[in-house]
Amino acid sequence: MPQIPLHYVDLRTFCYATEDEKRVEEALRTFLPDGDDEPFELERTESEGHYGDRILVLSARVENADDVRHVLSRLADLESFDDLIDELDERVTENTELFLRLDKQAAFGGDVRLGDGITFRGKVEAYPAKKEQAVENAEEVLERLREQE
Repeated sequence: MPQIPLHYVDLRTFCYATEDEKRVEEALRTFLPDGDDEPFELERTESEGHYGDRILVLSARVENADDVRHVLSRLADLESFDDLIDELDERVTENTELFLRLDKQAAFGGDVRLGDGITFRGKVEAYPAKKEQAVENAEEVLERLREQE
């Protein structure tokens, strides 16, 4: 893929008090590139649930083009990849952002599925910055991914 029409990709998940932090981090890292010397940097923010329980928010912003390619290549492993392309009009916002929810449990096992637990938000390049153009650009990059697989 020579050009990536995404400015960045944000990945985020929550680690609840009942979950193992290392496993949740491993699930999120399923989508992140491996660092040469160090693992991809994650941001950790502590929060509190309604009943006072600890919630850890793990997030990563991927901005480097090669790293964005890696994240997108992981999406190509989706069994429902054709459905994803068909749903782009509902998944791209007026702010030209592509949203997906990925299955955290499957990701822990190294699988890529749509589901709950990990939020994917990609800022799609679009000139002019209109939803229609963003949908077209997102479809183009996903079609190229499908052809490579």
